[in-house]
Amino acid sequence: MIREAIAKGDTVEAAFANACRELGVDTTEAEFEILEMPTRKTLGLFGGSPARVRAYIEEPEEHDPIREATQYLRDVLAAMGLPDVGISVQEEESGAAFTLSGDDLGFIIGHRGETLDALQYLASLVANHVEGAYFRLTLDVGNYREKRKETLEALGRKMAYRAVKSGRNSSLEPMNPYERRIIHTAVQTVEGAKSWSEGEDMGRHVVIGPEGGERFQRRDNRRSSYDRDRRGPRPPRGNYSNAHAPRAEGPKSDDPSAPIYGKIEVKK
Repeated sequence: MIREAIAKGDTVEAAFANACRELGVDTTEAEFEILEMPTRKTLGLFGGSPARVRAYIEEPEEHDPIREATQYLRDVLAAMGLPDVGISVQEEESGAAFTLSGDDLGFIIGHRGETLDALQYLASLVANHVEGAYFRLTLDVGNYREKRKETLEALGRKMAYRAVKSGRNSSLEPMNPYERRIIHTAVQTVEGAKSWSEGEDMGRHVVIGPEGGERFQRRDNRRSSYDRDRRGPRPPRGNYSNAHAPRAEGPKSDDPSAPIYGKIEVKK
C-alpha cells in the first residue's frame, strides 16, 4: 500500500520536506517525484511559482485472513467449475466459520468429508501464513458438519454400550483429530466405557472398550461335570441294557390256540 502527499515550497528540497511532514515521516524514509520546478519572479516582483513535489512511502499491506481465505476459496472453486458458489463468513472469537452454498456441492464434501477437510486445511494455511498469528478457520457446506457430528456421537454411544455389555474392545475406522474428539466425548457419557486412540498418521483411529479391560469368555461345548453329577454317567452307545435279559418264550407250535405268523390258510 502506498501513502503519498503533495506539497509546495520555494525550492524542491523545501517542497519535499513539507510533503514528508504531512506524511509524518522523515525525508530519509520517503521517495519523491518533482511535479513542478520553481520559477523566479521577473525583476524580483512579477510572476514566479514555487516547486511542487509528490512524496510517497510504500507500506506493507495489512494481513486480513478473512479476505485472503475468501479469495483463495473463490479461486479454487472457480477452477473446479463452480464460480457462482456463495461464501458466507461468520466471525468468531479466534477465527471465522466459512459456509458454502449453491447447487451440486456434494462432490466438494467427498467421501466422509475428506475433500471438504482438505479444502479447509489449505484455506487455513492461507489465512495463517503470517508468522506468530493463529486464525481458526472452519469450512462447511450446508449443514454437513452438524449432521456428521450427530452421526459420530450416536456411533460413539452405541459402540460404548456394546463394549460394556460384551466386555470386548471395538476399533473404529481412521478419523481426523476433530472427529476423534467427538467420539471420545460421546463415550465419556456411557458409564463403564472408555476410549483411546491408536495408530499413526492417516491410520489413527479410536478404540472403545470396557473400563476394566476386556473380559475373555472361554467357550466349552463339552458336558460339564455338574451335568454329569446330576444325570449320572452317560450310558454306552447302543441299547445293551437288555442284552443279557432272558428272552420271552413265544407260543409253541403244538399249541392249537397260538396264532400263525407269516402263514396264510386257503380254504379248499
